[in-house]
Amino acid sequence: MDFVQENPTGFIIDIYVQPGASKNTIAGIHGKALKIKLTAPPVQGAANKMLIGFLAGCLGVSKSHLEILSGHRSRSKRVLVRYDQFDSKTERERLKEKIQKCLDRAKHYT
Repeated sequence: MDFVQENPTGFIIDIYVQPGASKNTIAGIHGKALKIKLTAPPVQGAANKMLIGFLAGCLGVSKSHLEILSGHRSRSKRVLVRYDQFDSKTERERLKEKIQKCLDRAKHYT
């Protein structure tokens, strides 16, 4: 998928956030980004905090594995999913599978 790139530190996911939604959900694709709807308002970092929590739950990783690289004050964001804390290649492969499962859910909405 165009919105996920792998680099030496992990995966970078391009995300388009729609704050103030009725529920938290993966809503499909928006341009070249994964669209995620969040219930949090776009004030004082509430939507960013909720995005990190939502993605952590979706991917089955701790929040400390995620970092917003850019777009802190924008709907368009780049989020790094770090795998440097995963000790083995097998654990990294499992993380890739979790990311793929999460992204596959988006296909149902496109």
